[in-house]
Amino acid sequence: MHSNRRDFLKKTGTYISVGTMTSLAGLNPDFAVHRTIQTSKGKDLEKIKALLERKKPNIWLFTGDSITHGAKHTHGYRSYPEVFQERIRWEIGRVRDVIINTGISGNAASNILSDFEWRIQQFNPHVVSIMIGTNDCAREGMSPDQFKKNVERLINRIRDIGAIPVLHTPNVIILDKSPKRKTLPNYIPALRSLAEEVDIVLIDNYQHWEEAMQRDSEKIVFKNWLNDPLHPNQFGHQEIARVMFRKFGIFDPSAATCGGEYYEGEH
Repeated sequence: MHSNRRDFLKKTGTYISVGTMTSLAGLNPDFAVHRTIQTSKGKDLEKIKALLERKKPNIWLFTGDSITHGAKHTHGYRSYPEVFQERIRWEIGRVRDVIINTGISGNAASNILSDFEWRIQQFNPHVVSIMIGTNDCAREGMSPDQFKKNVERLINRIRDIGAIPVLHTPNVIILDKSPKRKTLPNYIPALRSLAEEVDIVLIDNYQHWEEAMQRDSEKIVFKNWLNDPLHPNQFGHQEIARVMFRKFGIFDPSAATCGGEYYEGEH
């Protein structure tokens, strides 16, 4: 490590793990220092907003289970990572930003942990978005406490590589048609409390869906936003993306990804 960079890190008090240093090898000094600053906890939302405003491009990585994977249940329409990509790379004009999706159907937090290097670390992301829990609650021997520990380990590993973690609660499911996942509501408080304890950005989709059910009725929400008892359809994915847009301060009701009318134009 160059002496000037080492002196900088001593002055800022930034901690870098051995794994982080390995992942930073070969990066230019400016980029490496920028990423190591991100390892400190706190004010992650402000850091994300700063990334959205800077000129340099960002790498956004989404991971999780079948909901993030977005396969089949969107009927060929866009999943929420793809809606996010449209908002970032087209509507906002950050065309050099990269959006990566490593969600895999059927996965739980333990699967992402065991495959961390391939699914997350190799891409050197600036932001890692995680939505997990819908399968964890159906795993034999799993409990909300153990789930919370798994997700915390995942968050720590994300921070160790210099990325900003973003945590999602999953969407509401139809419990009486999903007996294996009847305990999912018990896992949501674990995510919320973890977000408070480790000071992480939380995208609370579960709360958004519950509020919509209270406003428009459970039947309407399930009919409009779900493709089956578990998986959001294309409209459910749009809602997930819009909750994220609001959290990041990039929601614009006139934009097509946010529900606005689509206008043709010359580009």
